[in-house]
Amino acid sequence: MKTTYKLIFALIFILAIGCDKNEFAELNSDPSTLSEPDLRYSMTKAIEQMYGNDYTNWFYANFQYIHPWVQVGTKQGGNGTDFNLMGPTGGQNIYGSLMPQTMDVRMRIDAMPEEEQASYKALRGLTFPIQIATALTITDNTGSMVYTEAGLAPYTNPPLLTPVVDNQETLFNTWLAELDEAIIGLTADNQFAMGNQDRIYGGDYTKWAKYCNLLKLRIAARLVNKNRAKAIQIVEQVASSAVGYMDELNDDFIYKRGVKYYGTGNGMWIGYGSKSLLEYMKANKDPRLRFIFEKNHFNGEVVQAFIDTDHDLPPYIEPLVEYDGEGNFAGWKGDGEPWVRYHGAPLSPDATLDPANGIYFNQSATNKIDIDTYSKTYSATSMYSEKLTRTTYNYTYPTKPGGRIIELKDNDPPLYAILGTAAETNLYFAEFKLLGASLPKTAQEYFDWGVELSVLRGDKFAEHQEMPYYNSDPVYVDEAEAEAGATKLRDTEIADLLSQESYDLSANGLEKVYIQQYINFMNTPNDIWTTVRRSGIPKKGSAYLAWEDFTVSGSEIPIPRRMTVNSPTEDDINYANKLAAITEQGFTGGSPDPSVLAGERLWFDKENPNYGAGPKN
Repeated sequence: MKTTYKLIFALIFILAIGCDKNEFAELNSDPSTLSEPDLRYSMTKAIEQMYGNDYTNWFYANFQYIHPWVQVGTKQGGNGTDFNLMGPTGGQNIYGSLMPQTMDVRMRIDAMPEEEQASYKALRGLTFPIQIATALTITDNTGSMVYTEAGLAPYTNPPLLTPVVDNQETLFNTWLAELDEAIIGLTADNQFAMGNQDRIYGGDYTKWAKYCNLLKLRIAARLVNKNRAKAIQIVEQVASSAVGYMDELNDDFIYKRGVKYYGTGNGMWIGYGSKSLLEYMKANKDPRLRFIFEKNHFNGEVVQAFIDTDHDLPPYIEPLVEYDGEGNFAGWKGDGEPWVRYHGAPLSPDATLDPANGIYFNQSATNKIDIDTYSKTYSATSMYSEKLTRTTYNYTYPTKPGGRIIELKDNDPPLYAILGTAAETNLYFAEFKLLGASLPKTAQEYFDWGVELSVLRGDKFAEHQEMPYYNSDPVYVDEAEAEAGATKLRDTEIADLLSQESYDLSANGLEKVYIQQYINFMNTPNDIWTTVRRSGIPKKGSAYLAWEDFTVSGSEIPIPRRMTVNSPTEDDINYANKLAAITEQGFTGGSPDPSVLAGERLWFDKENPNYGAGPKN
């Protein structure tokens, strides 16, 4: 391969895939001139690009669209009548830096003498899961994409500037084949070592191979209603894979960019948690409630301040309060701290506009109290914890007006992001066992282990991100009360959780498995939307976790099932291929109309149940 200058390489790559002209790749030169450490560092850079765009991923994709649409919570201030309308978005981009890095590594290895290539099979294999994990998220949102011919311009003569846009069926088949190839390379003997340059698994290629098997399971999950026989075959192959699958907490893919990487410094617009969801998790005393959502502001001191000022407590708070003989706060009824501090809000736009729901949507007026010259407003509902998205988030604990100032700040651990877990693996196995896959364990065994791993990961994640209240509630002066208010995991909680009827698969097993997949995906950047689309969970009228109808003036409104796909313009060098892809998918290009985005489904989504319809057995 002839020497390619970095700038020319980047320009050609951008033309090939049509990405933002400002995103120039950092690329290496002629492979014959580069040493082994450079190759290793190129792979490190590729791994780094697996997660990025923190702000647009969370602020737009999750908090403005996906989380409200799948009923994790509302938009900020509640869901308005146009909350289903697609607007600005963001997300992963494999074309700007990730694929130039992986392609560069792969091509340099392929250019080596054959005897030398044998030592680099693992490193070459590693390029595939790095690409596929991110590409899978992109196709989940917008369908067909450039992949099989992406980034070939610098390696072709004449340069390939019009790469084909692959449809989802081609993508899935390609990825399955690439993952099989990757596993072979990752399990080869006598391989060049990455060591600590691999910030995920410390150079343990076997764990990367297991991660490949998780990606295969994700593809199977997307085929569950499209080609169930093939999906089951994939799952059975993973279960019997010689390399194994992700089955322990230390198998989890925890993304760690660096010790000074904290995520975005920008604040998020986060809405209220779903009332139905929080009530379901409280009813089962699911510890993950405390690892995903923040407590409300109504601790004992704040409740007493409301009593002292003769101000009505929110109607969903007051019944939980224990009063002494003089009418003062004496403690909590029922389950007490920390459970009494979690309350959600209704989700429908009609509910947002209902004056009776000012207790949720007008809290700046209903929950404002004054003591002397001090005034404070308190939130009685819970939001998704911002500490899960950026670790520079500071938190001020609620106290009475004019009271103490207690802050959690300057506690900035490096941001971690969860990109795959053993919990996810086992919950897929539980699902497919119920669907008829031949697997060695029972569905209940996979399910129980998957839930336990999910809780343990959530606890460790909350501890690492240094979420408010994790070790204690510092507003309570009494040591026992402060300890009771801690959100960390207690010794018997997992066993108690699994003893609940909602965790017994002997009845409504598939629905229960999907609910746990749904909860497990709440503190990851992706996957929850796909889970809801393919499962029909939450389910309308469910005895467990019910879907709430989204209505405006009493009529149900459409909720998108994909994101907007922009129409190419004729000045785009790859216009013909992009137009053909939109036409093949039956999409109306550029439309943000919810009816269009709800009706024109992605290929994998065409046979899936409607929102709230429940799973297809």
